[in-house]
Amino acid sequence: MLGEFGVEREELVIAERVLRRLAGQDRAEVEAAVAVAAVKAQVAGRAVLLIPHRGDDPDETALPGGYRKALAIVRTVDGLVQVRTVGEELGLEVAVRGKLEPLRAKMTKLADRGWLHKQPGGRFTARW
Repeated sequence: MLGEFGVEREELVIAERVLRRLAGQDRAEVEAAVAVAAVKAQVAGRAVLLIPHRGDDPDETALPGGYRKALAIVRTVDGLVQVRTVGEELGLEVAVRGKLEPLRAKMTKLADRGWLHKQPGGRFTARW
């Protein structure tokens, strides 16, 4: 029984050392290591793209092609942009609502990651 506690104590000591090392690292180092650009990952057995958060020095090349295109279209429009407008520019069938939903999800993800601003009415603006 005492042996089990000794093993657990050693694991805790090691974990504490690791945490202290991580805490001592420069914040920029940690953010750079975490900000992985357009990496494919597996979620529930499906391949998904990881969209990086927009940092102080945004690198749009880290975004996958479809996301970059949507972002570029929003930037070219002066003012608020509807998903329908972006869909038209991309050549999607905007008359079919279901065709716009994947684009809406992409634009919402860009807004969640700080690349776009999403307005309460569902419209988007570019973040410069």
